[in-house]
Amino acid sequence: MLDQIHSPKDIKKLDLVQLQSLANEIRTFLIETIQETGGHLAPNLGTIEMTLAMHYVFDTPNDSFVFDVGHQAYTHKILTGRLNQMHTLRQKNGLSGFTKRSESEHDSFGAGHSSTSISAALGIAIANNIQHNANKSIAVIGDGALTGGMSFEALNHAGDSNADLLIILNDNDMSISKNVGAMNKYLTKLISGKAYSTMKHKSLGFLEKMPMVHEFAKRSEEHLKGMVLPSTLFEELGLDYFGPIDGHDLPTLIKTLENLKLQNKPRLLHIITKKGYGLERAEQDPCKFHGVAPAQTSATALPSYSSIFGTWLNNTAKTNKDLMAITPAMCTGSGMSDFEQNFPNQYFDVGIAEQHAITFAGGLAVQGLKPVVAIYSTFLQRGYDQLIHDIALQNLDVVFAIDRAGLVGSDGATHAGSFDLSFLRCIPNVVIMAPSDGLQLYQMLNLAFSSSGVACVRYPRGVSTIEDYVSQEPLTMGKATIARQGVDVAIFAFGTTLESALQAGEKINATVVDMRFVKPLDEALILELCQDHSHLISVEDNAIKGGAGSAVSEFLHAQKLNNSLTVLGLPDEFTEQGSQSELHALYGLDADGIIHASQS
Repeated sequence: MLDQIHSPKDIKKLDLVQLQSLANEIRTFLIETIQETGGHLAPNLGTIEMTLAMHYVFDTPNDSFVFDVGHQAYTHKILTGRLNQMHTLRQKNGLSGFTKRSESEHDSFGAGHSSTSISAALGIAIANNIQHNANKSIAVIGDGALTGGMSFEALNHAGDSNADLLIILNDNDMSISKNVGAMNKYLTKLISGKAYSTMKHKSLGFLEKMPMVHEFAKRSEEHLKGMVLPSTLFEELGLDYFGPIDGHDLPTLIKTLENLKLQNKPRLLHIITKKGYGLERAEQDPCKFHGVAPAQTSATALPSYSSIFGTWLNNTAKTNKDLMAITPAMCTGSGMSDFEQNFPNQYFDVGIAEQHAITFAGGLAVQGLKPVVAIYSTFLQRGYDQLIHDIALQNLDVVFAIDRAGLVGSDGATHAGSFDLSFLRCIPNVVIMAPSDGLQLYQMLNLAFSSSGVACVRYPRGVSTIEDYVSQEPLTMGKATIARQGVDVAIFAFGTTLESALQAGEKINATVVDMRFVKPLDEALILELCQDHSHLISVEDNAIKGGAGSAVSEFLHAQKLNNSLTVLGLPDEFTEQGSQSELHALYGLDADGIIHASQS
């Protein structure tokens, strides 16, 4: 049946029995495909019936579907003509793992970060009103994403508008890690009331059977809610609330969406789904199966940078009760699972709330504690204002452990940490360190923790080349080291580009410098090398504009030195997806790229 689906129009010809068979076929297809290509497995297994029902009732691309984050849109891709490309998912020149406007007219809005869908869908809905068209705008958002403040800003605006907006709250009690906070507790309490669920089911049936008395039925529902539940957060914000209903029950989903399609006010449908639905292993451990690696990926005994950070956290907390570790809903990804268990009173998961995480760290710091904010580079962008005004301006003692810096590979442009060196370097009071391996990461975390002020340690996704990394050997702030002595050409390697720089240095007999610090630069060493090296090359896994190479260039200009400088980094464009090695080769950050730069 799946081979006969070329567009959403094809599923509208099916009856409910055929639709359920199609759902089962899609589930089998996704399990087989994602385990080969890698990707987000558990989230997509939980949204198959919901996506089928949406496409059965609504009409894209006229109607707009805005998926929050977008990593749960694989069924949407399949139903919109991309089935035969699914084997290219997350690969170079293949399908994106997220929604992407340039990929399909059915992707109304690109996504990669959380808590964005209501804002975007509201903008589309209001634009529809202004342009006098009757198209529908539907936002899909998870309960985890509701912990993001942007969601509440959008809900506040939506409830005060006359927009034809439908919000589907996909409640699976999970984001990536287990959800935290008052919103999660509220939703759990709401859906656990059997009386409310029973009466809601009866009222929904009443509405289905008597469509001609729609307004009366709606008023009846409101009275029922008032009897068993004082109010809901959503209705207080001005949205009509419906649910909760079973998000895997296709007939109920379809009938409910058909009824809600007739309305034109801001409204929210609360559905309950199970992450990993249909694959027992994924249902039992949805966090593990949130994202899976391709089948051909070989296991390695080498530690990941995230796990090295986690080990450092645990070891340091044993003797430092002032250490407070903060994560914005990325406990497992940031290597903090053991720390959460071992030091629960020093661990804070604030939910998908990067802005709050950073200013919260500032509050801890002014009371004399030592917060460590573990955050992905791409998500640090979301808290930039707080980093400047609440932390750096006051020169507070906060450590930022910036994971997934540089090119992250298959997750593509939305998750690449391409800009952190550029946007951090211009902020006063900020120290920026870039370790070349796991040993340096551990040492730099020690240095950052023992220093005063704002210290950022940025490190990549992947594994370190160093197996034994625990070390108390101190580093000197702002001091680089010569990793290889050569002649004429000097390569300034920032972070893990050192390995490629050393490979290139061997072939062209160049001096290779492990720079280690982006701010402050080791200006004395640069001056020394300028005396007997005519050609300088800087290499970084960051945007060229404003990055580490720009810092070297600014220093040479200020010293009125005319040594030739070639800056290697990421170009002034959003990066592609693909493996990290493919992308490093594409952007000239591998050994061949450095050798080529030395000859130009």
